[in-house]
Amino acid sequence: MSDSYARIYTVVAAIPAGKVCSYGQVAEMAEMPRAARQVGYALAALRGKQHQIPWWRVLNAKGEVSVRNEAGERENLQQKLLEAEGVEFDLRGRVDLGVYRWLP
Repeated sequence: MSDSYARIYTVVAAIPAGKVCSYGQVAEMAEMPRAARQVGYALAALRGKQHQIPWWRVLNAKGEVSVRNEAGERENLQQKLLEAEGVEFDLRGRVDLGVYRWLP
């Protein structure tokens, strides 16, 4: 695992249940400014692997689940996991970052 991925995973692992971060926020906290896309790559690399990283707590800058290349199943899973933690989505499918954003 690369050092940058390890830093990303450390930040994401610290996000508490019921809170979210944006990809850009994770990048900043991992001391990788302007590397939001790298955060997405790191989280995508977790697919199909055993891990304890709460990837579902990372949303885009609009507070939305980011669309992936595969069918919508993973997006639905991400929203369901967040809702199970008490995170609410509005009718546009957005989370109010003013309420749910994690600010350590």
